[in-house]
Amino acid sequence: MLKSGTARHKAPAPRVFARAGVLAAAVGAALGSAVPTAAAAEQGGAGKTGGDFAMEGLVHGLTTPVRGTVRGTGVALGSALKAVNDLQLDPLANTGTDPLDNSVGTKIADFPPLSTAAVTGPLARGASLGDLPLVGPLATKATDTLRG
Repeated sequence: MLKSGTARHKAPAPRVFARAGVLAAAVGAALGSAVPTAAAAEQGGAGKTGGDFAMEGLVHGLTTPVRGTVRGTGVALGSALKAVNDLQLDPLANTGTDPLDNSVGTKIADFPPLSTAAVTGPLARGASLGDLPLVGPLATKATDTLRG
């Protein structure tokens, strides 16, 4: 029979990880200040310290992937919205049981007639989001802008 404590492993002390982190930070700081300084001396970098070169490298190293990530996210979102933009909004359009295939209109005195056909008509004909009168151009422009 096994004892209850035989399968357990002793976790390393947290101090070991803290010491390793401090050591890695110190080595990184030393390399970050020494290597760019040597490069500046070779290239004649007047007035720039190792910290300046390290900061420029850090900024360039961070902005390039972020730009790519934002661009990729925009393209993916634009493509997803483009698919939604082309979907038929009314699943019962062009059928005999479509509740939106009717309109109500009225004419009062000398005013022009007023009807709901302008709103329900495109939906009853099977329009997508991009085909709607007011929302369509905005949705199409948004998806085209995101897709680049």
